[in-house]
Amino acid sequence: MHFEQTWRWFGSYDTIPLTDIKQTGATGIVTALHHIPHGEVWPVEEIENRKKVIEDTGLQWSVVESVPVHEDIKKQAGSYKSYIENYKGTIRNLSECGIDTICYNFMPLTDWTRTTINQPLDDGSTALRFDATAFAAFELFVLKRDGAQKDYSKEEQEKAERYFESLDTDKITQLTETILLGLPGDEEMTVEKFRTLLEEYQNIDDQKLRSHLYSFLQEIIPVAEEHEVRMAIHPDDPPCSLFGLPRIVSTEEDARQLLETVDSPYNGLTFCTGSYGARADNHLADMVERLGHRINFIHLRSVKRDDDGSFQEARHLEGDAGMFEVMLALIKEQQRRASEGREDITIPMRPDHGHRLLDDLHRESYPGYSGLGRLRGLAELRGLEMGIRKSLKLSG
Repeated sequence: MHFEQTWRWFGSYDTIPLTDIKQTGATGIVTALHHIPHGEVWPVEEIENRKKVIEDTGLQWSVVESVPVHEDIKKQAGSYKSYIENYKGTIRNLSECGIDTICYNFMPLTDWTRTTINQPLDDGSTALRFDATAFAAFELFVLKRDGAQKDYSKEEQEKAERYFESLDTDKITQLTETILLGLPGDEEMTVEKFRTLLEEYQNIDDQKLRSHLYSFLQEIIPVAEEHEVRMAIHPDDPPCSLFGLPRIVSTEEDARQLLETVDSPYNGLTFCTGSYGARADNHLADMVERLGHRINFIHLRSVKRDDDGSFQEARHLEGDAGMFEVMLALIKEQQRRASEGREDITIPMRPDHGHRLLDDLHRESYPGYSGLGRLRGLAELRGLEMGIRKSLKLSG
């Protein structure tokens, strides 16, 4: 018994080909049809074409990451009802093609946010970083979001202003491009366009967005149940309010509420130790013990937190995640499932993010998804899992 080792692949334009991925030892691919516009139904033919490309390399398509939730659904505006019906259609079509796990998120406008994608480390490699002061400087002095001042203390505003004044034009452009990079579905995003999109959320608070998520789940989970597709919501990244937008999948309590609102094994979690772990009040191993029965997909990475809300991607076995305790809790959850006779025992897991190192430093890749950095992470996680499993057998 083991976790299914998977690897995220961004399709034909990924700089890391499937033939390389096969050499990592991963057996499952995590991918999506990124070329299909948000809100449209994924046709069976397109799904089968992608599946065949993967299987021809000797791998299998294990998880979809992600089927994007259209912004109209999050806002309950415009054609949101038809987009929900389209989402149901995609679930049905994926099931018809034998794909049974879908990762998705419900973050307004953003998909992930960092302020630096190549933070130098002491060994010469680089990492993703979210710097709270740099982000505040962008909000206050580049985006100039209405009402942003009230989200920062006087001290934070002064610190952000000093930081902003230290930047030249090129560094301001770089900061802007890095932050806007995390907005999905629009490669030509500008500050002005983003400012306009933010205005569409001005009347949507935490409670309203939460109700929209729960309404969405009440619609799609019965379809997922019927077609035996496990939904796995990804937590907010970072797990805190950004741009004045509500964030409703950031804490253990957030996760518990959404699981209880639509109580089905097909309404589950993507347990991302990096996203949940960016908050000190999320105790990851305890979360596995309490919510593990509804974990449908696992992202394993670690971050090192700073006191001001900043964090940096750490090596997979270092940082603040407590990866040994997390892995132990996940293995025990898997053992519980086996003892209960559940079918979803082999939970898909992937190494999430990785440092740029060695040849990665000279090779283009999607931020956080370098080849050797993730290979190192997968190797470390594989060894940790094997060591824990063998020690449990010896002690038993």
